[in-house]
Amino acid sequence: MKHFITFEGIDGSGKTTVSKGVYERLKKDGYNVVLTFEPTDSFVGKCVKQCVEEKCDPATTALLFIADRVEHCKKIKRWLDQGKTVLCDRYADSTYAYQGAQLEGIIESPVQWLQELSKDFIFTPEKTFLFDINSVDALKRIRDREKLLFFEREEFLKKVRLNYLRLAEEERFVVLDGKKQVDELIEECLCYILE
Repeated sequence: MKHFITFEGIDGSGKTTVSKGVYERLKKDGYNVVLTFEPTDSFVGKCVKQCVEEKCDPATTALLFIADRVEHCKKIKRWLDQGKTVLCDRYADSTYAYQGAQLEGIIESPVQWLQELSKDFIFTPEKTFLFDINSVDALKRIRDREKLLFFEREEFLKKVRLNYLRLAEEERFVVLDGKKQVDELIEECLCYILE
């Protein structure tokens, strides 16, 4: 069984719904499991959310995401040391994909820069599920939200999706069709987690 699993994808890809479904199934089946998310509800996580809402400088936003993750990893380590399976709705790859897209044209090789900044502070997930969906379909799913964030614009989401697909070349990734039914995606994830 895998013990540190992350769920990634552009907004509207279904990752949050599926991660909750996987958590509920594992919990129901008696597994010692935790569902967490980023940005967190910590002080730093709240600063991240405020920074996103206020459209802060992209570098500031990226560094805050990384700072939030440094604190989050302390909790993740504790849970893993306690023998728990940790499911995380968004993790480092979200920062690489989203802030990497935001920093394009501002710094050279933004994804690599973010990875370099993060490498000494984070754990590599055993499995990462990437829920792949095109930006048009994703936006149809999220159009009912009160106010779209900067990150939820079609052209930007296209760049983010491309970053994700490049990241997904790593072996730990499983790319899933985000347009499939939720129950089917939950079952697919469980098969990989429990192998």
